Amino acid sequence: MTPENVTWARVVPAEFILLGITDRWDLRLTLFLIFLPVYLVNLLGNVGMVLLICVDARLHTPMYFFLANLSLLDACYSSAIGPKMLVDLLLPQATIPYAACALQMFVFAGLADAECCLLAAMAYDRYVAIRKPLLYATAMSPRLCLTLLGASGLGGAVSAIVHTTFTFRLSFCRSREVNSFFCDIPPLLAISCDDTSLNELLLFAVCGFIQTATVLAIGVSYGFIAGAVICMRSAAGRRRAASTCGSHLAAVAMLYGTLTFMYLRPSSSYALDTDKMASVFYTLVIPALNPLIYSLRNREVKEALGRTWRRFCCPTGGARDRSEGAV
Repeated sequence: MTPENVTWARVVPAEFILLGITDRWDLRLTLFLIFLPVYLVNLLGNVGMVLLICVDARLHTPMYFFLANLSLLDACYSSAIGPKMLVDLLLPQATIPYAACALQMFVFAGLADAECCLLAAMAYDRYVAIRKPLLYATAMSPRLCLTLLGASGLGGAVSAIVHTTFTFRLSFCRSREVNSFFCDIPPLLAISCDDTSLNELLLFAVCGFIQTATVLAIGVSYGFIAGAVICMRSAAGRRRAASTCGSHLAAVAMLYGTLTFMYLRPSSSYALDTDKMASVFYTLVIPALNPLIYSLRNREVKEALGRTWRRFCCPTGGARDRSEGAV
């Protein structure tokens, strides 16, 4: 083995040690009992939303097409972290292989940034639905919906490739201990013995561009929506617009607030122990809240849930619903 290989083997560890949320065993057990139901609600709620939209023909509209994909993204990116975090809470020492760490970062970063882009597409969809209701079906064609979805996925993929590539080109000779419960960018930069200024610049530039561009798109869309709502003469129309847009704005505020706090800061202000709780919030809690927000505030989703329940659990009621729908 050459000296260069020996050096490379030292700076690229076979695995990382995840320090987790806390080192207190009693607190870890308590957190496991709290986070397990949260993750199950997250998974069942988001997968249930996708299935509900697929089986109910009345929800086959652009709005619910985007909502189904948002739920799918939430289920996937929280599952990239949640199951391992829950298992690690019960282990004396949590480790993750080097390649698995890179894969976890790639999947999470890509899906999280894709969700930001998808929320912007959903804001545009709401703008078209409220501003031009008679042309909604024509303007939001299946081709445009797929284009917006593909652009969201492309934005997430580019971000994930940039962050993962540049992070795992670094040497990790300082320590193998990652002060987090998953392979996030700031804690990995903290244990590198290389100059991380380029990585910090890319983190700020890429995340800043995606969040700024999508926030501007959301802001412009809702500016036009506000103008359209003010001009409405129907109180029922205003309430309907407020209901559908309120759910979307709540999801945007929660996600963007935590992502801005986590990634759009100078490295000198990182406090990894404090940041862990923010990480838990946007990796587990927000994905669990999204299906609740969209279902509890949405009459169409609640009616679809009732129709689906009667269809599969009460065949007679389901047949009546189908006949009414055909009429």
